[in-house]
Amino acid sequence: MENYALSQEVQRMCVVAKGPKHGPAPIPEEGKWVEAKQITDISGFTHGVGWCAPQQGACKLSLNVKNGIIEEALVETIGCSGMTHSAAMAAEILPGKTVLEALNTDLVCDAINTAMRELFLQIAYGRTQSAFSEGGLTIGAGLEDLGKGTRSQVGTMYGTKAKGVRYLEMAEGYVTRMALDEDDQVIGYEFVSLGKMTDFIKNGDDPNTAYNKAMGHYGRFDDAVKYIDPRKN
Repeated sequence: MENYALSQEVQRMCVVAKGPKHGPAPIPEEGKWVEAKQITDISGFTHGVGWCAPQQGACKLSLNVKNGIIEEALVETIGCSGMTHSAAMAAEILPGKTVLEALNTDLVCDAINTAMRELFLQIAYGRTQSAFSEGGLTIGAGLEDLGKGTRSQVGTMYGTKAKGVRYLEMAEGYVTRMALDEDDQVIGYEFVSLGKMTDFIKNGDDPNTAYNKAMGHYGRFDDAVKYIDPRKN
């Protein structure tokens, strides 16, 4: 018996043998069922979202955990300039920590801390994205979420009752023009992938060439009666 201090009431009690010896419920981890009893029993890749108390911004956190250790972290933030700088610190702090350490570490921003809490719950209960993937996901899977150009997918839309909708940023990139039909309804948009454009420039293209190479459009863009700049018109 462990040498813990016992109250007088407990000391006077006789010992009753424990019958059931059930372990923890097994959870799915990277293609196998695991009875997690300590932090090193935990593995998985997962995402989660956190928010700050005033809810002026949000963080999407992606972690790749192997044997309890965070091997990869992707921190994406939106809506708050301070949060983006906090993310720079959190991305340096998280790798190498156990998930328990990370849960109890100040990750600088309330939204990032909240995201870590939400991820810890997913990971501890086996609700990861890689729960049924044999061997889990390779280190670098988080980076693949960003796609070509290595930029977060962001949607920024603005609308008013008086003037209607404006598409500002789509998953494909920065929206340069919106296409309207004869009824002034949106039927498509033109965009430029800023990540691709920057890569083209780094590879030697002049800015105008890079801009045109990184441009594309979606929908019935060519059938439009009118095109508008969503930031000026």
